[in-house]
Amino acid sequence: MVAPTSKKLFSVTLRVWRQAGPAAPGKFVDYPAKDVNPDMSFLELLDVVNDELTLKDEEPIAFAHDCREGICGTCSCTINGKPHGPGKGIATCQLYMRSFQEGDTIVVEPFRAKAFPIQKDLITDRAAFDKIQQAGGFISVRTGAAPDANSIPVPKEDADLAMDAATCIGCGACVAACKNASAMLFVAAKVSHLGLMPQGQPERDKRVLAMVQTMDEAGFGNCTNQYECSAVCPKLISHDFIARMNRDYVVALFKARFRPTSSSTGGGAG
Repeated sequence: MVAPTSKKLFSVTLRVWRQAGPAAPGKFVDYPAKDVNPDMSFLELLDVVNDELTLKDEEPIAFAHDCREGICGTCSCTINGKPHGPGKGIATCQLYMRSFQEGDTIVVEPFRAKAFPIQKDLITDRAAFDKIQQAGGFISVRTGAAPDANSIPVPKEDADLAMDAATCIGCGACVAACKNASAMLFVAAKVSHLGLMPQGQPERDKRVLAMVQTMDEAGFGNCTNQYECSAVCPKLISHDFIARMNRDYVVALFKARFRPTSSSTGGGAG
């Protein structure tokens, strides 16, 4: 029996953004990390560094995490200038240290956007995404038992597209990557995955108008179609959904502006 080959450990330097609170000044602080296992995830490395800081009675690095399986979208960090770091189709928690080399300096900072104010260190407040979803991310259906799976026929192409859009985890990487801090890919995914399904048709026009308006009110920028958003999306959501949402928005806006009012149709109080 051949013994497994031991993995080569290495050392890196973490250059981490530290900020005590929303109104406090921030700065980068260097932390050496030795004996790094290449199979460690990036968040596990932060755990190790925080353990060392705790033993020294120093303030640990604040960062957000939950599932650590690329599902929840909370582990949002910009690593070496790229949201979620090197790699494609992964969240920060799915980034492994084998992506780095001996002696590397790894710059870690929070997602930067006006609509994502920094709370502490690497944690940002992304409540703006919640407000956008609350503005239109629902459908009118009868409550109670689930309907039969085949009671409403759905074309496979539409079902596949809806599932592609529904994979959005709301991490905010699209916003952080965009030079305008646009949330168009996020909003387009949320609008499209409901708008493609029969159950989403009653609110289709109202949904896109409300969600786009809420996006603008939150302070996100405009889309200039350079596709940084889809390039860093951990779920590889296509920027084609933005075009789909824009078409829905124009149609809904046209209907809203030219919809007859009660007074013009004689329905007003006499």
